[in-house]
Amino acid sequence: MKYPIDINLVRATVKKRNPEADKRDIGTLLSVCGSYKMAGAAILSAKAALRSGVGLLKLALPDSIYPIVAPVVPESVFVTYKDEQLAKVDFHKISQYATACLIGCGLSVTSGTKNFVRRAVAECEVPIILDADALNIIAENPEVLLDKKADVIITPHIREFSRLSGLNIETVKADREEAALSFAEKYGVIVVLKGHKTVVAAPNGEVRYNEALGNAGMATGGSGDVLAGVVAALASQGFDLLSSACSGVYLHALAGDIAKQKYGEISMLPSDIVECLPEAFKKIFP
Repeated sequence: MKYPIDINLVRATVKKRNPEADKRDIGTLLSVCGSYKMAGAAILSAKAALRSGVGLLKLALPDSIYPIVAPVVPESVFVTYKDEQLAKVDFHKISQYATACLIGCGLSVTSGTKNFVRRAVAECEVPIILDADALNIIAENPEVLLDKKADVIITPHIREFSRLSGLNIETVKADREEAALSFAEKYGVIVVLKGHKTVVAAPNGEVRYNEALGNAGMATGGSGDVLAGVVAALASQGFDLLSSACSGVYLHALAGDIAKQKYGEISMLPSDIVECLPEAFKKIFP
């Protein structure tokens, strides 16, 4: 089953809020992202999640980058830990009340982060979105995905997917849809294989692809962090997980096209995509 991602899917997925809802009714996202020298990834994914309607955002990050992140993401609540001490963080405690978890944007690959990511996959009881360094860690032993407790979305670019799947890049490029679907079915995860005409594949055999939106200006460091934040925010709000992944791809690409119109492909930044998300949502719900 192969279908394009279109505006109707997004409108059927993203629901208008109940006027009587409070922030916890809308969804709580736990984001475990960022590390020393990579604070930007935590900031971009967090801002994207906030712009995508998450009710409450809880950021878990090293105390070394807290002074950098806190002033620019004042809407979040924070859990901090000592650098290299993530392995000792009580995952159940920090994930309490979360309706989805995002792990990996700028996380770094250390013994501590390896321990945490593997433990989170095995223990997380709500949908979990794995990106960037979480995927680099999983690539060392993808079989850990078979021991997951909850549904998982992975958001690799083609090189990350090559490491995860064991396929060389040219083989993946030759048939991205088949490569993504094969991995999705084998490991029971939703695969968002990023790139030109991003592919979303599900374990049930369904494949969606983004045919019409997006541009080369989005091919820059940080754009993937924005996408991860959008997808995670939608998942946290209780929307269907496959539809959340597809809608996140559509909204991210639409915001990227709006940013291109404003700044051009060469000068646009991932932060511009974040700031264009409100316009993207307004196009969905005029």
